[in-house]
This record gives sequence, structure tokens and C-alpha cells, in this order.
Amino acid sequence: MLPALNLPQAPLKLTRSGENITVFDEWRKKNLLLTSEEWVRQHVLWYLVTDLGFPSSLLAVEYAITVNNLKRRCDIVAFGKDGKAKLIVECKAPHIKLDEVTFLQIAQYNFNLNVDYLIISNGLDHIIAKINRENQQIEYLKQFPSFGEITKQD
Repeated sequence: MLPALNLPQAPLKLTRSGENITVFDEWRKKNLLLTSEEWVRQHVLWYLVTDLGFPSSLLAVEYAITVNNLKRRCDIVAFGKDGKAKLIVECKAPHIKLDEVTFLQIAQYNFNLNVDYLIISNGLDHIIAKINRENQQIEYLKQFPSFGEITKQD
């Protein structure tokens, strides 16, 4: 059984087939095996859209990038209306501890995308960081930013 998360309940379309449960991914338009990580990813996606005002059309799921000549996939990338990437979310299963190693993964993705906001979440805990380019520092936030916050300079 999948745990309750520290995110609002998402309107997921679940289907059981024998031992397997699938979820319909509204962004990729297909049914996916409901793993612990997918459970978190789907809840984060719905939270971004329903509570924080992110347009679904500006969210990319499993967004492919290249880092040091290696192909990688960002769990979620939010774009602004200007077409530029603004936020990266890396989702982990609820039993995965969020630590420096996890944060390093998303920081490496940012070498390619150069966004201002980085979020890692296991559904229970979240690390939300804003890159302050003026001071060359990372500011840790208590809440996920809204779409209006990440695009206010557009």
C-alpha cells in the first residue's frame, strides 16, 4: 500500500490488473505502472497545477537532457510563457532520504537548464531552493513557489 503524502490528494485515475496498479498520466497521455516514485511524481504534478497555478501545458515530465555527455531525465520541468525552463522537480520514493547526494543530482541537471528554482521531494519531505544569482547563494524556501512567483520577471 502506498503511503499518505505531505501533499494534497491528487485526482488520480488508478486501474488494478491482477497484482499491478497503473495510473493514467495526464501529461504523458498513457497508463504507467504505479511505483512509489510515480505516486510522488503524480501528486507533485497535480499540486503544481491545482494549487499553485502552473498551466499543464507548461509542464514537461521525464524531460530529456544531456549532462556530461550522459542522457538524463528530469522528473518535472516547469517552463514560463517565454518558453524558458524555470523550475526542476526531482521526485523520489517516500522511503528515500533527501540528502546532499539527492540534491547534487538536481544541481547537475541545472547546469544544463539554468533554472532559478530546484525542488526535491519524496512526498513526505521537500527541499525547495531558489538560486539567488545576485548574491550567488541558495535560499531555502518553506513552501513550493507558485507559477506567478517563478515567472514574475517574464
